[in-house]
Amino acid sequence: MPVDPASLHIRTYPDAVLRRKATPVPKGENLGGVVERMFQIMVEEKGIGLAAPQVGLSWRLFVLDVPPPEDEEEEEHPTHSDGRMVFVNPVLSKPVGSPEGESEGCLSLPNIRGEVLRAPVITVSAHDEHGSPFTLTAGGLLARCIQHEFDHLEGVLIIDRMTQMSRIKNRAAIKDLERE
Repeated sequence: MPVDPASLHIRTYPDAVLRRKATPVPKGENLGGVVERMFQIMVEEKGIGLAAPQVGLSWRLFVLDVPPPEDEEEEEHPTHSDGRMVFVNPVLSKPVGSPEGESEGCLSLPNIRGEVLRAPVITVSAHDEHGSPFTLTAGGLLARCIQHEFDHLEGVLIIDRMTQMSRIKNRAAIKDLERE
C-alpha cells in the first residue's frame, strides 16, 4: 500500500520505529511526496535534518538543510548544505579525525540535549530524490548532521551516543518520555 505523505508526523521516543534498522527505500513509492512532507515537517519543527524513521517510515532516507555558520571560515570540506539535500540509501565511510564532542538535540527526543562525540569529517555516498548517485565529504555541522541522521537509519539515538555525564543529566527527561 503506497505511503500517504499527509499521514507522516514526528514519532517520539520510545516509539519502536526509532529502534528498528531501516530498509532500503522501496521502488515505485511516492518518494517526491514523502521528501516534500519531510522537509515541511523539518521546517515546522525548526530542525536541520530529519530521517524517515522519525516520521514512521523504516526507510533508509534522510533530508537536511544545514545553514552556514555565522562566522564562516574557509574550510577544506563543506560545513553547510547550500540548501535542501536528500540522501536515499546512504552509506558512510572514511571518518577522519578524533571524535569531537558537541551538544545535540533531536526532534524525536523533545527537551533532551547532550554532548555527543562524532568524527569531525565524514564521507557519505547516496542517491538524490531523482536517483542520481553522489558522494560528499563534509565537515563541521554538516558532518555532524549527516552522522546524526544516519544513526536514525541504524536504530541509534543520541541518548545511545551521549557522554556519560550527559546521560546522567538527561536521565529524568528520558524516563518522562518513556512514561508518556
